[in-house]
Amino acid sequence: MRVEHQHYGWTDAGPRWAHGYLLPTILRAIQGLSEGKPLSVVDMGCGNGYVASRLAGHGHSVVGIDVSRDGIEIARSAYPAIRFEVCSIYDEDLHGIIGQPVDCVISLEVIEHLFYPKRLLEQAHRILKSGGHLLLSTPYHGYLKNLAFSVLNGWDRHFDVQRGGGHIKFFSRRTLARMIQGAGFRKPRFTGAGRVPWLWKAMIMIAEK
Repeated sequence: MRVEHQHYGWTDAGPRWAHGYLLPTILRAIQGLSEGKPLSVVDMGCGNGYVASRLAGHGHSVVGIDVSRDGIEIARSAYPAIRFEVCSIYDEDLHGIIGQPVDCVISLEVIEHLFYPKRLLEQAHRILKSGGHLLLSTPYHGYLKNLAFSVLNGWDRHFDVQRGGGHIKFFSRRTLARMIQGAGFRKPRFTGAGRVPWLWKAMIMIAEK
């Protein structure tokens, strides 16, 4: 079934502001996992294909998937050497669309937009090889950051009800780790990205199948 919208509003194939603080950590993590060898990677929620293009530029074999047709059209035009597919994490045959099991699944700033976030984790687990890895980022929410929002009276702005779409799930390290392990992953580990420690903009999690 498809529950998410088909168009996100992509207009170009360039980086977005979050890539500036997410990509350095992601690329270092991929490099550490690869040990100098090319990996097969699926980018879940690849958007306009920019992150997939950076991974491919480091020698990895990448498939980008997204439910957004406008994003995939831009990605295919800008990065024709990379395979991009319009599909959803809710598609029952997603593993068939991908084909062979892969070494790594990445999903950056996607899970917080999903009504059923565990589905992304289950699909990632299904298409990964045994011993493969999931790299996932989502906005960070922890005690000190939440306290700062409260002191500064920032919750109305943070949960802006006038914004169309946006974030509908909010994770701490504890809640994300619990969901990750419930989907069958092992050894989740976390690092922060953006801003100063414990007030991070995002957290990046790496877990093993």
